[in-house]
Amino acid sequence: MSGGPKGKKNRNQRGGKQEKEELAINDEIRAPEVRLVGDNVEEGIYPILKALKIAEEQELDLIEIAPMAQPPVCKIMDYQKYQFQQRKKLKEQKAKATKVVVKEIRFGPQTDEHDYNFKLKHAIGFLKEGAKVKSYVFFKGRSILFKEQGEVLLLRFANDLEDYAKVDQMPVLEGKRMTIMLSPKKVTSKKKEEPAKEESTPEAPQE
Repeated sequence: MSGGPKGKKNRNQRGGKQEKEELAINDEIRAPEVRLVGDNVEEGIYPILKALKIAEEQELDLIEIAPMAQPPVCKIMDYQKYQFQQRKKLKEQKAKATKVVVKEIRFGPQTDEHDYNFKLKHAIGFLKEGAKVKSYVFFKGRSILFKEQGEVLLLRFANDLEDYAKVDQMPVLEGKRMTIMLSPKKVTSKKKEEPAKEESTPEAPQE
């Protein structure tokens, strides 16, 4: 059969660049038979010439949507409309995908209490927003001698955040940095319901 369905062209005739991700359509489909699916056809396995004829009668394209299936699965519809639907679907999937945000908090090996509490408050805010927190102690010069003190600081930090975060990575020394990684966890705000106290009514005085 020469040419695709009536009024339709293959990619070479359209003049566009053929990408590896693009699906075979019309005469580009090489399988001897295909499985047709969709609302506008009676689903089943058809010889390729019959499938092309059905597409031609509907003035639509035969699109090979699952080339690795046995036999390949095809759909009859306008190829440009199909591409638009796939791009829209991909865009929606990307929009739903959660972007991981990592906030960094830096300490010195001898951080004072005021600075510690200030950074702890920031970390709580980041975790409540759903961001990860990468906290590290930076050892400058001879302060590397205080690495154990830095580890204690990071473990205290993780402990103070236990209601808001879980530890992904325990303190690890890499070069001049000792790092701990924390991820937000869901805070259950439901209070335990206390059983209602039975009120005892005073007995009426007997006459």
